[in-house]
Amino acid sequence: MNTPLITAELAADEAGVTAATIRKWVQRGHLRAAGAQGRRQLYRLEDVFAAERATYRARNCTR
Repeated sequence: MNTPLITAELAADEAGVTAATIRKWVQRGHLRAAGAQGRRQLYRLEDVFAAERATYRARNCTR
């Protein structure tokens, strides 16, 4: 399957978060880069949404 890859900035726009949040998800292991363009990490949109769901669930389970 040849899914298009997007930058952290575009991923953040699509998920309604900041690019810093995307980077934090990567640091915490919720999201992995699927490729690179020079020094920029690229992500699959479906992986970004999966990370968003996982972090949302984790946030709500602790309450």
